[in-house]
Formats: sequence, C-alpha cells, structure tokens
Amino acid sequence: MTPTHKLFLGGVVITLATTYLAYLGASSSWQFYVSVDELVADPKLFHDSRIRINGTIAPDSLHMTPDRSQASFVLQGEISELDVKCSGPFPDNLAEGIEVVVEGRMQSNRIVQGNKVLTRCASKYSSGG
Repeated sequence: MTPTHKLFLGGVVITLATTYLAYLGASSSWQFYVSVDELVADPKLFHDSRIRINGTIAPDSLHMTPDRSQASFVLQGEISELDVKCSGPFPDNLAEGIEVVVEGRMQSNRIVQGNKVLTRCASKYSSGG
C-alpha cells in the first residue's frame, strides 16, 4: 500500500470516528419541546421520550415536601392538563399560576415524571414604564 493510500485511509477512519462521536453526543441531548395541549393530543408519540413541556401550574395543585426535594402539581395548557411529579431542587420562585417548563419523560397517559423545572419570568423581559 502506498503512503498516499495509507494517509487517505487514515483520514477516512478519523472522519468516520469523529462523525460517530458527534452523533452520539448530540443524540443524547435531543428533546422534544411541546405544549401541554400538544402532548395530550398524541401522548403515544412522546411516551418514554425525553421532553420539555410548557404550561402553567394550576391553582391549588402545587404540593411540595418540606425539604423541597419532591413536588407534584397539575400543569395546564389552553384546553388540557397533565399531572406532574418531579424531583428537586426547585427554583425559589416556583408557585401556582406561573408559567414553567418541565423537563422529563411521559410515563403514562397524562402523567409526567419530571427531573427539572424551569420558571419563566415574563415580567423580567417586558417593556413597561
């Protein structure tokens, strides 16, 4: 085998290995981003997939353990609701009636097991006087 062929073959191997490792890294971070209504409309599509769900914590539904390690609440969309069970830590401003994004997995029909809750603070970005 000539040196040119060896260099070409080495380049192909390095390119393939780099592409494969990049694919593995990217695929582990892929998540669907859906609203509550989109998720409820077709829950089988998202079953046991990593998802981010946008919704509002329903009034009188937030229950948190005293050590803030576990929480459960109802996440509302425009027309649908989901039960969410999460493990902490949780943001200090987590409260009923605010918009949140829950990261986790759809466990069964209308039940989400979350592992992260992000609060959205619209007032922080609004332009008002």
